[in-house]
Amino acid sequence: MSDMRLALQPTIGVLTCGPLGTIADVAGVRVGHCTLEDGPVQTGVTVIHPHGGDPFRGKVPAAITVVNGFGKSIGLMQVEELGVLETPIALTNTFGVGAVAEAQIRAAIRANPQVGREWSTVNPLVFECNDGYLNNIQALAVTGEHFRQASDAASANVVSGSVGAGRGMSSFDLKGGIGTASRVVSVAGKTVTLGALVLANFGRLPMLTLAGKPVGRILAERSAHAPYAKPEQGSIIMIIAVDAALDARQLKRLSMRAAAGLARTGSVYGHGSGDIALAFSTAYTIPHDATHISLPPILVDTFLDPLFQACADSVEQAIVDALWSATSLSGRDGHRRLSLLDAAPDIAQLLI
Repeated sequence: MSDMRLALQPTIGVLTCGPLGTIADVAGVRVGHCTLEDGPVQTGVTVIHPHGGDPFRGKVPAAITVVNGFGKSIGLMQVEELGVLETPIALTNTFGVGAVAEAQIRAAIRANPQVGREWSTVNPLVFECNDGYLNNIQALAVTGEHFRQASDAASANVVSGSVGAGRGMSSFDLKGGIGTASRVVSVAGKTVTLGALVLANFGRLPMLTLAGKPVGRILAERSAHAPYAKPEQGSIIMIIAVDAALDARQLKRLSMRAAAGLARTGSVYGHGSGDIALAFSTAYTIPHDATHISLPPILVDTFLDPLFQACADSVEQAIVDALWSATSLSGRDGHRRLSLLDAAPDIAQLLI
């Protein structure tokens, strides 16, 4: 995609973006993709590392909000109960969850042979969306090797669009996929960075709202056919990273604000939509074998508002980024999704 087309992407809100404009603006966070693109197989895996070490030995505080629970993700229950991550975060298609979870378990055992023996078992964490419109999901093409490739490829150079887990995703009847954004705010006299990454696979075209403009309604009215009475059956996974020292309870509150950014794009969290947000902090880790831990000073709740705003804006921006970065794609049985920029070459005028 040309720099000129990328420059058209509207900036959400008034907060400052980080230098990269991605979730990797939160120091230590890295993202990798493995993309499968072979005729009817259009899918992949995306892996997010919360820090450069072993996440089982150095767990990070985390929390989850299930906005609408039509989903098949794995590992959410233990995160909700214990408030920590102990594997990298993996994203893939619905039928790839089992293979990726097994690969996460095997990776933890290789790194720590005590897992499941002298130590507790590991909690794999895999999120999913259904890419079955473009991808032959019944082929069960995703394997553990694809998780390993995505994990090994992780870096601070975060690629958006039709890559990794986002390869076969659709959003607002257009091409969806991976999107990311960041915001920098001042909290209690300190500079705090918050980043978001989304796997966007939700929405019907008439619902699409971009920077407050009813872009989807305009595009639907232009369309020669309008099969938009079909109910919402998509999903979105929203991952939020922050470098402020928050505990799991506060991260739960933060993750809830992802829904505000999602709603601004036109989502109503439909019956068939799996809308899940996870927030984690990189400010400290919790050693696996510790008996006591020393925490940094935890932010007081009354100072959370700038982070709430940063979360909502970053998630909305990440959804915009997914639509802007995606490329038009043909998949199984001749199914095709146009990218937003191909469907609306006059998008700049529509946003005025």
